[in-house]
Amino acid sequence: MAKGDMPVLVGVGQSLSQWDGTESAAGAPSPLSLMVDASKAALADSGAADLAKAIDTIAVVRIFEDSVGGAPHPHGHNTNLPGTLARDIGAAPQTLIYETVGGQSPQALVNEMAAKIHAGDINCALISGSEANRASKGARRNGVEINWADGTDADYEDRGLGPMMLSREEIKHGIVAPAYFYALFENAIAAREGESRSQHRTSMAKLFQPFTKVAAGNPYSQFPEEHSVEFLSTPSRANYEYADPFLKWFIAQDAVNQGAAAILMSESKADALGIPTDKRVYIHGAGEAADDLISLRPRLDGSWAMEEAISRALHQAEKTTSDIKHFDLYSCFPCAVFSSTAALGIDWKSDPRPLTLTGGLPFFGGPGNNYSLHGIAEMAKTLREDTGSYGLVLANGGWMTKEAVGIYSTQKPACFIAAEPYATPTEQVELCKADCEGTLETFTVTHGKEGPNKGIAFIRLEDGRRALANASPAALGVLREDASPVGRKVSVKVEGEKGIFDFA
Repeated sequence: MAKGDMPVLVGVGQSLSQWDGTESAAGAPSPLSLMVDASKAALADSGAADLAKAIDTIAVVRIFEDSVGGAPHPHGHNTNLPGTLARDIGAAPQTLIYETVGGQSPQALVNEMAAKIHAGDINCALISGSEANRASKGARRNGVEINWADGTDADYEDRGLGPMMLSREEIKHGIVAPAYFYALFENAIAAREGESRSQHRTSMAKLFQPFTKVAAGNPYSQFPEEHSVEFLSTPSRANYEYADPFLKWFIAQDAVNQGAAAILMSESKADALGIPTDKRVYIHGAGEAADDLISLRPRLDGSWAMEEAISRALHQAEKTTSDIKHFDLYSCFPCAVFSSTAALGIDWKSDPRPLTLTGGLPFFGGPGNNYSLHGIAEMAKTLREDTGSYGLVLANGGWMTKEAVGIYSTQKPACFIAAEPYATPTEQVELCKADCEGTLETFTVTHGKEGPNKGIAFIRLEDGRRALANASPAALGVLREDASPVGRKVSVKVEGEKGIFDFA
């Protein structure tokens, strides 16, 4: 292993299964089987013989069942996914890693492995991940027994769950699901744009309609169907309300069976293995940033972390947004794309460049922490076909909490520069936990089977502090009106650990 060697991406692979519990259990995928299939595809994609034997590091993206403390494993527990993956592809790596929680992790792992290759610490790394939620849900729904239990004695580094991304105050006020966090961002953006709920649903639908077209043509899409703006923007049985302003198809869909893999190595190793130059994709820039708890962020109509990570990556690559031809922007919810395009200076309404290569998390599929590994795989394929062009992948974790960016090209860079440590913010908003008055900063209304059930709001005080509160029954009715209530005066009464607000 030579210090200073150029890291290069040489192989990518993806896997997909539509098994949903209505067929024989013999055809059911598991997280491991999807990773094995994708990893074997990546090995074959490189064009090198016996490449598995050259892998000295395997890093696995954390699956859903291991991403929440104490979560059940209804089909048995694979206690060593990196080790069993190595076993099943015929590899014998010295290092096995099970990555921490977050959708930023695929790109963050690429950044990390590239830096280790350049430092001479490793020669060849396989990154893989998957989700088999579609199989799990289908098996339980249909009473089909499937078995995922497995393990090996191989030592591996378990990086754990990472820091909490939500606070006691947020939990007490019912901000407990990703859609609830993102709906607070979404309504802040709608208010900034002067849009009512119905108007903003139309804007979200216009943003996402081209994503559905890409997904419809992608052979690895879980939901390959093009949708109209009218369908996406209109509540219906097939597109029900979940958390205002979101309808079902504005939300990342996790009922997927998808796997992906990528192989990085030193350029000298690629030369030694005879990997063709037309397979090689280089990393020109990388950037990473981590934001505060959502309730402590100074602004909610965009993402400081996205702005910082994108800026760092472009600066490192010595590129501007206009130099980037291909994008795969994380798209768990429309506000994530609105925020990243704003950070990039892209007018999504008029810029002809597609914002996704996969079709996006609501339509291609949202395989947990692993989505962006599919984006990286699609980017590698796209750049090989459009040699010399540049592409940008933005991977997002939490609620625009952790961001990792990579800039890629088949053009070899003059030098490689490792990603800097995660940038962190320097400003926070102080929370008010007593009775107060202020203006409604943003909100959402959550929905259950019986309809709207809870209003959640952030209130901004004149002194700059923020209060978290739930809506009174009367206030809930106002939140359900089409016109945005953001900016209206409210009063908050604290009962125990919860604030309850009414409109003044």
